[in-house]
Amino acid sequence: MTRFLVSDENPGGYKLEDILTVIRADVLKRSSKVALDERPEAQHVVSNNMEVLQHLTRAIELAKDSTRTLDKAFGPSKAFEGGAPRVGVA
Repeated sequence: MTRFLVSDENPGGYKLEDILTVIRADVLKRSSKVALDERPEAQHVVSNNMEVLQHLTRAIELAKDSTRTLDKAFGPSKAFEGGAPRVGVA
């Protein structure tokens, strides 16, 4: 069973790109609180967060691409209505 993502056991779950977008917003918000702290440790954390944001942005793009691919091939997902998965097995 998935805890956060849409699945046959969790039809009310989230799309991957939606969860990643919320996480990215949280990282941005947290980063802004230390961005002006000039201590080396704070700047190291900001630098790491910027790299994490790049990875999250790329992951969001990939997740959206997968959604577009599945929508084009099989139509909109019916998982939230308890429908069968578009690919794979239930």
